[in-house]
Amino acid sequence: MGSSFGKLFRVSTFGESHGGGVGVIVEGCPPRLQIDIERIQKELDRRRPGQSKITTPRNELDQIEILSGVKENLTLGTPIAMMVKNRDQRPSDYGEMKNIFRPSHADGTYQLKYGIKASSGGGRASARETIGRVAAGAIAKQLLQKTFSTEVLAWVKRIHDIQAEVDSEIVTIDDVESNIVRCPKPDVAKLMIQRIEEISREGDSCGGVIECIVRNPPVGLGMPVFDKLEADLAKALMSLPATKGFEIGSGFAGTLLKGSQHNDEFLPFDGKGLRTSTNNSGGIQGGISNGEPIVMRVGFKPTATIRKSQLTIDSDGNQTVLAAKGRHDPCVLPRAVPMVESMVAIVLADHLLRNQGQCSLW
Repeated sequence: MGSSFGKLFRVSTFGESHGGGVGVIVEGCPPRLQIDIERIQKELDRRRPGQSKITTPRNELDQIEILSGVKENLTLGTPIAMMVKNRDQRPSDYGEMKNIFRPSHADGTYQLKYGIKASSGGGRASARETIGRVAAGAIAKQLLQKTFSTEVLAWVKRIHDIQAEVDSEIVTIDDVESNIVRCPKPDVAKLMIQRIEEISREGDSCGGVIECIVRNPPVGLGMPVFDKLEADLAKALMSLPATKGFEIGSGFAGTLLKGSQHNDEFLPFDGKGLRTSTNNSGGIQGGISNGEPIVMRVGFKPTATIRKSQLTIDSDGNQTVLAAKGRHDPCVLPRAVPMVESMVAIVLADHLLRNQGQCSLW
């Protein structure tokens, strides 16, 4: 219950942050898709802990193991099982938090719902669960690239109150990966890194915004009324740890415009999709992709586990003070970039397969 996503391209993740390992089962991937396993590992390397001075120092190689569904780098059409073993576990870091609820963390709600919670790490609430999503997303990316030359690219737009104005039409993966905060504007990236380091030294954390663009998206993805493409994108991205907001196209800024200002006027039809003079719709109209780039933004809250002392309660309801120990990201956004890309790719791959039975024959 709650650990699977998608209808035809279906992803199910498993494992806890301090258990034996974490992984994913991907069902519905078409057979004979040529898979570049190195690309899967590269995506996991972008997500893994310990990759820079502004991420958690937990030292995990996150080496992917493909257990089934692939032979000689070709998909078999059967379930693809992938797993990463946990190597650098330190349950002792969580000893004093065993019966204490971290403010704004899932500890309290998990205990209320299930009557039990993972005593170390965040269990299923930990961002370590997203390893499976990123591995599945790497396959979805390859499916989209090989069928429609579709590219999914995300970057850090804002850290705390430091924002980068990025031209989404021209930004490249090399721009994004040119620095450890994954902001394609080098000067702004330096300020972001400094802010994360300052806040970390205070024993605190910060959040921000990730922007994502889909270039060359397949036309006609999404279905009325409950399976609109942006609705599934919102659910996918809001299922990521620490997410608190979702926008597509003009987002909330569009509410300040008049219809005459916001409407995307159509250009002459080229037979490959609708073309518009502007893209306030964010590439989706009526819940269906129109062929324009799909542009969205996701807001992430500050990391809940911090070293600063905070008032909280224990499992018996008694008030206490917690200054958390352990290894945690002072800001989740640099490592969340591949997570955002992966969830977007999974949604698009699922709708691509679903669209085969509903697209026009004429």
